[in-house]
This record gives sequence, C-alpha cells and structure tokens, in this order.
Amino acid sequence: MALSCKTFKFKKYIYSVMKKYLLLLAILPFTSFAQTATTKIKSKDIAVNQSGFTINGTVKGYEDGTLVNLLNPNSGQPEASATLKAGKFLLSGKMPFPDVRLINFNNEQKYITLFLDNSTIHLSTYRDSVQNATVTGSASHTEFMDYLKVTKPYEGLINQQGRYDAATTAKASDVLENFTKSHPGSYVSPLALYRHFQINNDAIKVEEIFNSFTQAVRTSPVGNYISQIIAEEKKFPIGKPLADFSQEDKDGNKISLSSFKGKYVLVDFWASWCRPCRAENPNLVRSFAAFKDKNFTIFGVSLDKEKQKWLDAVAEDGLNWTQVSDLKGWGNAVAQQFGINSIPQSFLLDPNGNVIGKNLRGAALENKLNAVLK
Repeated sequence: MALSCKTFKFKKYIYSVMKKYLLLLAILPFTSFAQTATTKIKSKDIAVNQSGFTINGTVKGYEDGTLVNLLNPNSGQPEASATLKAGKFLLSGKMPFPDVRLINFNNEQKYITLFLDNSTIHLSTYRDSVQNATVTGSASHTEFMDYLKVTKPYEGLINQQGRYDAATTAKASDVLENFTKSHPGSYVSPLALYRHFQINNDAIKVEEIFNSFTQAVRTSPVGNYISQIIAEEKKFPIGKPLADFSQEDKDGNKISLSSFKGKYVLVDFWASWCRPCRAENPNLVRSFAAFKDKNFTIFGVSLDKEKQKWLDAVAEDGLNWTQVSDLKGWGNAVAQQFGINSIPQSFLLDPNGNVIGKNLRGAALENKLNAVLK
C-alpha cells in the first residue's frame, strides 16, 4: 500500500489504520519463511475474548537479564517486557483483535514477527537466527505463515515490484482469493483481500469477498479500511466513464479531459508539496517514456497554490505531459468535482473515456499498460 497526502476531512482512525497497515506491509518481505508453525489450530478455536495472551519463550545465546520487548510496530513502543532467566521469558497481555507484534532482545534491530492473538503461545529461537523462531499455539500466526507460504511465488507482483504478465497476475489473484475464501474468520484475510485489490482494482470482487468475512473481521480496523475503499471505489466504478472537466494550463489555455478521447490517458492528481506524489513521479516518467508512442498520455491536475513551485516541480521531476491547475490547493475545482481528498490519486481511462484502472502505483501502471497496449 502506498503513502498518500490527505486532508483533515478524513477520519482520524482511517489515517491511523493506514499507517499501521503500511508498517505491516513493510515488514512482510522480511518474514517470508523465517518462522515455522508446527501446530495447526483452526481459527474457530481462537478465544479472542478470553483473558489474554501468554507467550512462553525459550531463547539461546543471550545472557540472563537480557531485556525482551513485545513491540507495537505502529508506535515502536513496548506493550509488554520481560527479562531472560535461564534462557526463558514470559510475556502476557491482551489483544483487542489479532494483529502484528514484534519481539526483540536487548533492543537489537532484529525481530520475531508474530500475528498475535489471545492464545497460549510457545516460542523458541537462537540469538544467531532470531527470525528463525518456531511458534506454536496461535491459530492467527499459523494462518499468517500459511498466507506467506502460498503467496511466496508472487511476492514481487504482490509487493508491486517488477513486471508481470496477465497469466501470472491471474494466478496470484486466484491464490489470494482462495486464501480469503478458505479463511473467512481470519484477521489475516483482509491483508490478502487488500493485495487482491491492489493488483486487480476490482471493487466488485473485493466487496463480494469482503461480505463473506465474519462480522468481527469486517469491523476490525483493517476491515474498516477495506470498507472505506469499497465505498470510495463505488464513486468511480471500473468500466464507467469519468466525467469531463477542464482547467487552465500554465499559459492560461483551458484543457479539457475530452480532448484526449481516442487515447489511453492517466488522469493524475498530485502537488509539488506532496512527498508521496514526488516519490511516485519517477514511475510515471518511466511509464510515459515507454508508452507515449503507443497511444498513451498523462493529464496532470496539480493541487498547488503557488504557480512557481508547481512549475519548478514539473521541471525538476521531468513531467513532460499536459499539466493544469487553478492554484487553489485542496480547493481545486476538479478535485472538488471528484471528491479528491487524498493524493496522489489517479484514474486510467481507455480511448472511450471509461475507467480501466485506479491508483496504479509503481510497476502496477506499467503492468496494466503492457496488458492493454499490446
């Protein structure tokens, strides 16, 4: 999931959930097969509302008295702590819902990643290979490891790295969908569903799968975020036209979206002051260079207020495509027309002006263009 700039209009919980979710996604590549769960427990056996969790740990290679912390990856702060005694430690607490937590020793920058629920968990590891921990007793963690295992062959695609053909995308989609359908009560399933949405932009399918989740999973923080995605996606459904608009370029010429009819066009909402936008610009430049001679272009709508800063950013980032702005910041008339309150945000349109993709970041845009511009 990519970073974005937002207005104050978004509810605070949406921002906090996104931040937590970003951190969860960021650690995934490092955990892929580092841990093993040897005891299979079905999700129906999780007692989420029981008194809490207990982690009985054994670790070799550290001295007695070594600090053990259970960290919240969102805040980086410890939620429980213990010290080693004869190579053993005990951590306990209560989770409001299963979620990612990290364990580290002696404040070292290497971690055991747990998808922690309110279970009695047994953990064992060695100092030289902390990440190769064996974790048993937790259904949620077992499901998390199952998720990592089945998605391992598609890790690059799911993390939006590299170029992939339609066949690989279809296989990855099937794997993600099958995981969610076989784990409707798992708190890991919203992660799989979000990844499915990232590579397909199919809000109808996402809603269908989401509705199959248990009530508890749907109302979890990440579940709430996916619900928000579904609501947002319904505003501009795939296959429907994007309404026409016009705005002035730097020379005062009015440019309309309809003037690009007959081309594939990416309508890109951005601003010079938006760091995630600027970080995404090199991907747009690369896609533009690769496909500009294949009936593709980009139509940039800037949410800037200062003309010179806007133009400087265009020059610095090499944005050699049509740019417009009314220099009203978040009050930009086109942004208001489409309810844009988070950037970067983009719509990929076909030659008839119908939406065929939204918010395609990184390699996802290139992959989509490769598929449609054969």
